[in-house]
Amino acid sequence: MSPAWSVAAGLALLLLWVRHRGLEAVLVHHRWVFVCLFLLPLSILFDVYYQLRARAVRFLHSAPRLHGQRVRHIQAQVREWKNEGSKRYMCTGRPGWLTVSLRVGKYKKIHKNIMINLMDVLEVDSERQVVRVEPLVTMGQLTAHLNPMGWTIPVVPELDDLTVGGLIMGTGIESSSHIYGLFQHTCVAYELVLADGSLVRCSPTENSDLFYAVPWSCGTLGFLVAAEIKMIPAKKYVRIHYQPVRGLQKICEKFTEESKKKENSFVEGLMYSLEEAVIMTGVLTDEAEQSKINRIGNYYKPWFFKHVEKYLKADRTGIEYIPSRHYYHRHTRSIFWELQVRSDIIPFGNNPIFRYLFGWMVPPKISLLKLTQGEAIRKLYEQHHVVQDMLVPMKSLNKSIQTFHQDLNVYPLWLCPFILPNNPGMVHPKGDEAELYVDIGAYGEPKRKQFEARASMRQMEKFVRSVHGFQMLYADCYMTREEFWEMFDGSLYHKLREQMNCKDAFPEVYDKICKAARH
Repeated sequence: MSPAWSVAAGLALLLLWVRHRGLEAVLVHHRWVFVCLFLLPLSILFDVYYQLRARAVRFLHSAPRLHGQRVRHIQAQVREWKNEGSKRYMCTGRPGWLTVSLRVGKYKKIHKNIMINLMDVLEVDSERQVVRVEPLVTMGQLTAHLNPMGWTIPVVPELDDLTVGGLIMGTGIESSSHIYGLFQHTCVAYELVLADGSLVRCSPTENSDLFYAVPWSCGTLGFLVAAEIKMIPAKKYVRIHYQPVRGLQKICEKFTEESKKKENSFVEGLMYSLEEAVIMTGVLTDEAEQSKINRIGNYYKPWFFKHVEKYLKADRTGIEYIPSRHYYHRHTRSIFWELQVRSDIIPFGNNPIFRYLFGWMVPPKISLLKLTQGEAIRKLYEQHHVVQDMLVPMKSLNKSIQTFHQDLNVYPLWLCPFILPNNPGMVHPKGDEAELYVDIGAYGEPKRKQFEARASMRQMEKFVRSVHGFQMLYADCYMTREEFWEMFDGSLYHKLREQMNCKDAFPEVYDKICKAARH
């Protein structure tokens, strides 16, 4: 039988099986079939299209010329909204399923959609060490553009599809953040179209109030149309040291100690249980021992978190040299560990046979997973699955991990340190000076027997407020309005919304992201 007839026969059998079981039953109970046969190939097509587009734009040098034209189109849409009587709030016209956030933005159906087609790198200024980009530029796109030129950005948040706009209007973090802070702290200027249709540039010395109020505002002060981000020289490898640590107190002490060392380019921790972790420290370098090079980003390689776990199981330390771009995107192929813990996606994705045969197609696009998940799966995830990042002071790390264990019992936990400067805006330390914080990321199915999504997360949010911590706003938030503004400093934000006439143009950030406001 020819290959074509084999494929046709296979598809016919598949369609008969789907018809017999019912499409909804297949999508809920056997979703991996749909993911492997449809979403993985479609994800590849998406990647190929956007890579070819980025290369064409770079070759033709068309981005700077078209940028001004596209911004003027955005301004025209805002002025049209004003001429229509400003009857509805405005929001970006990008479909909610395209965002990496797991939250479904229902507000887009009732707000005035402003189309923003800005997805290019505009300028690399080697003299100033700044790259100017449009808001829909992704981390994968940016590192692919900069690394061959010998540059990178100080904070490269993990997943390839995270956009500059999302990381500014929300937030972003990486294992270099103990030196550079959050993604917003590596930006030197923003350009926005405001509610009156005007184009404004802001920086620490120009419209500084707006510059500090934009991060975490989730697009409720204006439309971001460009950002300038610091660059640093890129190096070929990251020399990474793996250190298994046992005992919660020792884990917290070791992690805090390494996070305070500026000679560490990167610091990261993976906790596999309440008492077991691997602490990783990395240093950028151009030299490597050939026998210790690990190209962990190659499609046939084990998922990074499983590779790290081997050091814990063997109870041994280790040193490897990982190519820099592989390191920056080390959790991308497994979406941290979501592909394993969400058994409906690709539970066998780390199997060596699957990796060698199909690993080049992994991961499926988060946006496509959202688009095709259906209401039944969405409700199932909402009640039995957690994706949360809580930012707490390093001094509260021990107590915070115990609280995560008690309220959620989700492992692995991701630990990522960051320095939080005392800048104006929604997020800053309680005192007058910069303070070391840590992002605790919980992604998976809670093993706590009495877990109930709303009650358990409200308990978690209450704890985070009590230690003067913050919740990342991409995830489900259950706080009341009063609790939300107890966690975040809204003084500058509300002042600017009043001054710039935002109240009739954009919803308040709480109304845009919190479940209590959306339901």
